[in-house]
Amino acid sequence: MSKPLFFQKPFKYKFFNATLYLVGINLLVFLATLRIPTLVYYLSLCPGILVTRKWVWTVVSYMFVHGGVQHLVFNMLALFMFGIQLERAIGSKEFLLFYFVCGIFSGLCSFGAYMLTGQYGVFLMGASGAIYAILLAYAVVFPHSRIFIWGIIPVPAPILVLVYAIIEIFSEMTGRNGGTAHLAHLFGFLGAFLYFIIRMKINPFKVWKNS
Repeated sequence: MSKPLFFQKPFKYKFFNATLYLVGINLLVFLATLRIPTLVYYLSLCPGILVTRKWVWTVVSYMFVHGGVQHLVFNMLALFMFGIQLERAIGSKEFLLFYFVCGIFSGLCSFGAYMLTGQYGVFLMGASGAIYAILLAYAVVFPHSRIFIWGIIPVPAPILVLVYAIIEIFSEMTGRNGGTAHLAHLFGFLGAFLYFIIRMKINPFKVWKNS
């Protein structure tokens, strides 16, 4: 067996409820933006502002900004439901690295797409990119898991990922739900897929095929 490269070396397993800390930070930032609305401007990822003013922190901070209560609740519910189980399986350090790598990757890819299409004034915000990455990771780590849609319909986790991917591609191509960053969601999936391939040397397609 070949020796793992430096970026493939696993962390020593440790669990410290990082998911709850992430949820807490998101809640605090949301409350802060209610108190000081201009924070949304300074923390969201805007391609034009990132290029002209060099606000590089927004590549990270955009993940903690949400546009409303519904946006926040849905994201935090998904983060809590899938994040806790994934974190317990892979360890808190690996989970945090995965979360931020995929979230930043999603933001940078979205930035590139917006620049190429001339959408310089878009304000990207929300943890959705990282959360979609968590959903894909959950389906890889727990390929036999069943997720109940509306609490009634059991759907295998890998099938749910596929369905979500198709929905996001369709929505992006047709312009449905224009206020939703469908590309960021798809880039979240892509970031998670590459993370498993490059760092963990796991091919999600092979996992799903064997399961």
